[in-house]
Amino acid sequence: MTHVHKIYLYPLWLRIWHAINALGILILITTGITMQYSNPAFKLMNFELAVNLHNISGIAVSVSYFLFIIGNRLTHNHTYYRLKLKGLYTKLTLQIVYYTYGIFKNQSPPFPISEKRKFNPMQKVAYLIVMYLFVPGLILTGLGLLFPELILENIYQLSGIFLTAILHASLGFLTSIFLIIHLYVASIGKYPLNNFRSIVNGYHDTNIH
Repeated sequence: MTHVHKIYLYPLWLRIWHAINALGILILITTGITMQYSNPAFKLMNFELAVNLHNISGIAVSVSYFLFIIGNRLTHNHTYYRLKLKGLYTKLTLQIVYYTYGIFKNQSPPFPISEKRKFNPMQKVAYLIVMYLFVPGLILTGLGLLFPELILENIYQLSGIFLTAILHASLGFLTSIFLIIHLYVASIGKYPLNNFRSIVNGYHDTNIH
């Protein structure tokens, strides 16, 4: 017999932040692509409108990021991001094998979600890289492009603005790839809609036999 055990993992503040952040990032990706590949013959969006929406969304995501950092530190949520290096390689290997093979054989996950563990080792590493490296980098380079007087004019005889733009676009591309993988991983499993439902109501459903 199977019954459902609900774990409250996503408090209201985190769900609101996630919604604002998701919307903001989608707008940033769309407008960023529009600006990057703008062509008078085929306009996905008016260029000036894309620039304005990109700037506004960038500021909104930056503010929401700092609110996330504050909320993380003031609540229990920050404990889910703690990473232990001892045995990490073995844990990552187990998770990779599960994602590439075990999940298609209906095997049980090696690191199931619990009250003390919201992320598996691979998710934890990915989130740490994105949230504490990519996003701060995007914010800093975005501010530099918004206020170019803050950027060094030349870096090793190369334009500071050019290098900042390249770094900003590269981090945006990597974050976009992460988003695609994030959505894919959230949709796999026996009950594909469970993870999406969880971020709406705050509860993760765990099936117990």
